[in-house]
Amino acid sequence: MQTDADPDAEAQLNARFVAGDEAALAEVYRRWSPVVFTLALRSLGDRGDAEDVTQRTFVSAWTSRASYDARKARLSTWLVAIARRRIADTHESRAKIRAIQAEMERVTSPDDLVREPPDLSETLLVANELQQLEPDARAVMRLAFYDDLTHDEISRRLNMPLGTVKSHIRRSLMRMRDRLEVTRVAP
Repeated sequence: MQTDADPDAEAQLNARFVAGDEAALAEVYRRWSPVVFTLALRSLGDRGDAEDVTQRTFVSAWTSRASYDARKARLSTWLVAIARRRIADTHESRAKIRAIQAEMERVTSPDDLVREPPDLSETLLVANELQQLEPDARAVMRLAFYDDLTHDEISRRLNMPLGTVKSHIRRSLMRMRDRLEVTRVAP
């Protein structure tokens, strides 16, 4: 990683980045993506999620580059702050997914099935929500929940990168939860 030894060169790089120079973005990414990736990996413990956070960090930085102010912070400090927010978002998403999975397991546990007959309306509602997902996400969700395959097994079966499988599951569960919450609240 290159140090910030030449303040003029650093200021020029920052100005080019803010102005939308894609070569400056490439240089910023080359310099700081290892730091962002390492932070994410240490916090999340998952290489795919760390890669996702790194990508989202630089996409966020690029799309909000006009808000960067070199007088307030170094570019590296600004990038790390963005990365920390993306890491926190991922932890929050994981917690939501765990809660949804726990609820789904509770609803479909063998004890519940013995005590009460399955609620056909809920089964139809979940099936309808699955149908509304895009085809790749639908295929991943069916394998995860109906066939009870692991993320690795789904990745191999669909010839899809593991990070993509995890992203499909995370986004699909969040979409389904949001739509189901709206359905339950609606009169």
